[in-house]
Amino acid sequence: MIKELWRVIPDSFRRNTISVAMTIFLRALLNFVGIATLLPILLLIISSGDITSAGYLNRFYNLLGCSNYTEFVVAICVAVVAIIVIKNITVLYLYRFERDYIFNLYRYLSQRLFKIYFKRGLNYVKRHNSATLTRNINSVSLMFVAGVLKPIASIFSEGLLLILITVALAIYNPLAAVIVALIFAPIATIFYLLMRRRLHDIGESENDIQRVKNRIVAETFKGYVDVEMANAFELMLRRFDEAMNGIVALRKRHATLVMLPQIFSEVGLSVGLVILVLLGHSFSGSDIALLFGIFAVAAVRLIPSLRNIMTSWSTIRFNRYTIDTLCDIDVKEDVKQSNYDATSLNFERTLELRNLSFKFDDSETATINNLSIEIKKGECIGVRGSSGVGKTTLFNLMLGFYAPTSGGIYVDDVKLDESNIAKWQKQIGYVSQSVFIADMTLLENIALGSSVEEIDYERVNEVIRLANLEEFVASLPDGLNSRIGEQGCRISGGQRQRIGIARALYKNVDILLFDEATSSLDTKTEENINSAIGRLSTENHALTIVVIAHRESSLEYCNRIITLE
Repeated sequence: MIKELWRVIPDSFRRNTISVAMTIFLRALLNFVGIATLLPILLLIISSGDITSAGYLNRFYNLLGCSNYTEFVVAICVAVVAIIVIKNITVLYLYRFERDYIFNLYRYLSQRLFKIYFKRGLNYVKRHNSATLTRNINSVSLMFVAGVLKPIASIFSEGLLLILITVALAIYNPLAAVIVALIFAPIATIFYLLMRRRLHDIGESENDIQRVKNRIVAETFKGYVDVEMANAFELMLRRFDEAMNGIVALRKRHATLVMLPQIFSEVGLSVGLVILVLLGHSFSGSDIALLFGIFAVAAVRLIPSLRNIMTSWSTIRFNRYTIDTLCDIDVKEDVKQSNYDATSLNFERTLELRNLSFKFDDSETATINNLSIEIKKGECIGVRGSSGVGKTTLFNLMLGFYAPTSGGIYVDDVKLDESNIAKWQKQIGYVSQSVFIADMTLLENIALGSSVEEIDYERVNEVIRLANLEEFVASLPDGLNSRIGEQGCRISGGQRQRIGIARALYKNVDILLFDEATSSLDTKTEENINSAIGRLSTENHALTIVVIAHRESSLEYCNRIITLE
């Protein structure tokens, strides 16, 4: 596990690992000092006012030159309390380094997964369930740091403390050390053997079921209308209940298992006390009292430490799957930075598709085969063809989301590739069949990608006019600052498409791509949208428009029509 764990931690965080390890060691040392300071209190209790029988306390009493026993006891008690307070303040301060390291790593991993998934491209996102990707970004990275790294730090700290206590016991009272070792070593061994695989298997099983449950919920709300119309909610609910039953059953098993450390610890304490009672017949009263006191002081911290170690180990086993998930994703994958401020790629003459072919990795036949098209700047081109012929795939190639299998796309004789695709995308406006609407204001949706402070209001008003959105904006209670709901749930299909057009125009682009932007609209709305697109072409002769549509009637305003077969 350590090897895989090290693979997940990025190089920038590895450098801080030594510093964090040092703070954990210092915390363990300070916790040991806190226990050691209780020993004088124990000796004072056992001495029963006879300081001469208290060993080194007698020498300390003489060194301080106290006038009486009461004054000495008060001084010792004040010193112990002061040391404990200072120790805990220092421990809390040192813990901040560990805390910051762990949660900064969580932030890094979560952001990293978000970026990696997005940068792997459209094809990758389409091939993976969005609920799984979302869970990995939001939950797996958190469970890795909180359920693996944090417990590892706890085991390291508590383990060091156990070693220090055991060594000190062996030096101060070997018999007490032997009793502790004989009691707690078998308990830890039995716990390890019982839990070695169980918690890991439970964690993996729950992760799988959680993915299913998240997917069911996401699909139900996303397809609300279809689910309701098909009366399919009861089916979705049964699937949800099945997943929940599985999670509840696993959680019950887990809850029982995590109780075992406390049970084992209490059993160990009772066994230790029984042993001390039995030994009482072989030792003098003062000796057995001292032995009992030492065992009690050690147990005050030994039992919680042992319980923390066992609980932390069980937490790690339960969340072990997160290491495998992050290793499979490869969080150190080289992700190129997006060049959003890149200058636009010049488009002055032609956009050419030269012998363009494309085949999906899991397909045996090419979706597009040896296609050549020349589009002149300022043209309005229509593309038609039956479903599945590759119209949307063609647009995804032109947008740079897919890389051609062979051939290429040329802008003024410059071939598009990874070095200039970001510049080309700055020149393109894209309106899909189902325009994405974020749960933000209308203003933010039109100027998507720009912060409110960066928005060009003059440009927004211009594109609202061009997209025929003026009447719609006037009808909203807060105008441009009105929220239009998640995925535009409060607006019509025609309004959604007009917002998409306004968004595309806001970029001040040279080319507009419409991917069946009116296919889901009623006839009247479709005519209005087509009329708006035709007017855009008429008003701006430098604007190049490429439109995909099933019906030839939707392409009447185009200069020419290309048929894909």
